[in-house]
Amino acid sequence: MMRTKPSAKDMLMRYTPAAIALSLLVAVSSSAILSEPSEALDPRAAKLMSEGRTAVSTGKLQAAIDAYEAALTVEPGNVSVLVALADATRRTGMQGKAVHYYRMVLDSDPRNLDALAGEGVALAEKGATEKASRNLARLETLCGNSCAATEKLAAAIAKGPSPRMVTAEAVTPKPIVSEN
Repeated sequence: MMRTKPSAKDMLMRYTPAAIALSLLVAVSSSAILSEPSEALDPRAAKLMSEGRTAVSTGKLQAAIDAYEAALTVEPGNVSVLVALADATRRTGMQGKAVHYYRMVLDSDPRNLDALAGEGVALAEKGATEKASRNLARLETLCGNSCAATEKLAAAIAKGPSPRMVTAEAVTPKPIVSEN
């Protein structure tokens, strides 16, 4: 008996289910392998984080920022370090830099409630209430209206933008011309 060459349709029908099953297996296993478990903080970074928290509680925000930045060099990309650094930076009045840190967190974990609320507060303090309201809507979707993060952001939006800092160049006195 003579063997005929299978058509393209026969080949497609024969191997498609196996190919789909194999690709599903690869997709599921690769996402499970690439997902990062929450790791314990390095002891050096933990010490620096506690120094930062102590500095924040005593009102020494620049010392806290320095401690958090040092902890970030020990644990690059750590979410808790970035959120603490962003909070301290926001409290010094540098909302733009704080938004940058919050977005670094949100790039790695888009559902991080602290980062969403912090970014929204920084945006509200900057005067970008429309963007802050978007963060509020996302927070309400993720954790509801009675969540602490949602209440914090809603209060910041209601408070409105913080007063602008004025530079020395913006307040140059007009020269006084007098006759001799």
